[in-house]
Amino acid sequence: MASASAIGKLSREEFRRQKDLEAARKAGTAPAALDEEGKPINPHIPQYISQAPWYLDTGAPSLSHQRRPAATKPPSEIDSWYDRGARAGPAAKKYRKGACENCGAMTHKKQDCLERPRKKGAKYTNKDIQADEIIQEVHTGYDAKRDRWNGYDPAEHTRIYEEYREEEIDKQTATDLAAARKVAKAGKEKKEADPDFGSSDEEDADEDKYADAADAVGQKLDTKTRITVRNLRIREDTAKYLINLDPESAYYDPKTRSMRDAPLKNVPPEEAKFAGENFFRYSGEAPHVQQLQLFAWQASQRGNDIHLNAAPTQGQLLHEEYNEKKEQMRDINKVSVLAKYGGEQYLERAPREVLDSQSENYVEYSRTGQVIKGKERVKARSKYPEDVYVNNHTAVWGSWYDVASGNWGYACCHSSTHMSYCAGEAGKQATRASTAQALLASSSQLGSSSAPDEQTEAPKAPTEQNYSKKRVGEGDVALDKERLAQALAEERKRKAWGSDEDRHNKRKRGEIGTHDVTEEELEAYRMTRLKADDPMAGYVDNEHVY
Repeated sequence: MASASAIGKLSREEFRRQKDLEAARKAGTAPAALDEEGKPINPHIPQYISQAPWYLDTGAPSLSHQRRPAATKPPSEIDSWYDRGARAGPAAKKYRKGACENCGAMTHKKQDCLERPRKKGAKYTNKDIQADEIIQEVHTGYDAKRDRWNGYDPAEHTRIYEEYREEEIDKQTATDLAAARKVAKAGKEKKEADPDFGSSDEEDADEDKYADAADAVGQKLDTKTRITVRNLRIREDTAKYLINLDPESAYYDPKTRSMRDAPLKNVPPEEAKFAGENFFRYSGEAPHVQQLQLFAWQASQRGNDIHLNAAPTQGQLLHEEYNEKKEQMRDINKVSVLAKYGGEQYLERAPREVLDSQSENYVEYSRTGQVIKGKERVKARSKYPEDVYVNNHTAVWGSWYDVASGNWGYACCHSSTHMSYCAGEAGKQATRASTAQALLASSSQLGSSSAPDEQTEAPKAPTEQNYSKKRVGEGDVALDKERLAQALAEERKRKAWGSDEDRHNKRKRGEIGTHDVTEEELEAYRMTRLKADDPMAGYVDNEHVY
């Protein structure tokens, strides 16, 4: 197919005939066009491929412009190299003038000789004269000069491979010899040993052999290659789906091998062997890492260049800065809203001391500070054993104090002897009868037997009252008006005297029957004492109330 530039501008008739010829060639009714080499040209090739450009157009149909041009560089520039160690024919028999004094070759001088320096050169001995080297003229091009593998002999690598293979063979031979010697030694010791019992050395050798070949726990260790591969899980551990076999327990996903919920609901997560993936996902520093990752994703969506894995420190610092600015903006917004709309008084709370002091537990106390109704505050327990009862006691040692003797004892039997046996109510009566007041009262009763019964029974009431188990001032107190008036008079006299010496003298002379405080004396003291801590004690209302 001729190009348009070679044919020139065609007439309408010539263009029509050319189109008909191309259609006939495509239909197969006309022979295909031939190129310069006589090869047929496929008529179905598009025109932009078959038409040659203007700088390669020859004026004849051809596809030579689509073929690779022949190599213009001679192959000797790249493939050829110096023939190392090539010699030119047989060596000379005698030394020649101008030859190398060391080896006798004519192609170099003594200072350029690569042979081993001889004690006496070939010039003087005429022996072992070397043949002349072939001087080659190799013209290298640009690529050949810069080819680092140019002139490399692949046979060199074969030699290195053979050297290492010989070393491996020597090592294997030495190993086989050592194993053979060990087996021979073991067989010899086995013959010498008792046939009924095994050799301990042989067992140790077997254990060492199996220990070397055994795998570590949870790992697959190849003793030859020393490559450690981590398995999926340790085989000694219990699988997740075997912890609780109840089908209604936590769901186990066999595809991902995950169990999100805890298999045992009644076991605390801290004590459970496995508490589920969610426990590990939301415990420790995992929530903080999730917050950092979420912050990095949201920041990257807004156009910021933040990547938590590439720059974790940058992400953490930016997250802290973001939280600080967020708190500042929250305070600014709160202040602006309160300044615009008001209502700051509704945000004030009572002090925590006041809130914590309130309670719904009703407790009623007596005038002396004792609990009458309600639940008393729980007492703090010490590190020593408490409420340990011995020798049939129902109270501990030190639960009762004898005012008369000043000794501690048991409240269940009023015994002041440590580690004594409990006598119960009989012990209380015996202790009460052995007191000094009881002994004096009995002696006075014996001395004044002629007195009426009213006089002897009168001092018994205070004694029974003072030494009863109930404390003074507790419960419902029944006061005697005459005794209260007498106690008020005595209290006023005591305060008028300014000291207690006369009162103590009267007690010694027997004017007052007992030194214990009675209910009437306690009430008289309360009625006459100064209430200095009362803020309304000195208040005087000068205004007239109508």
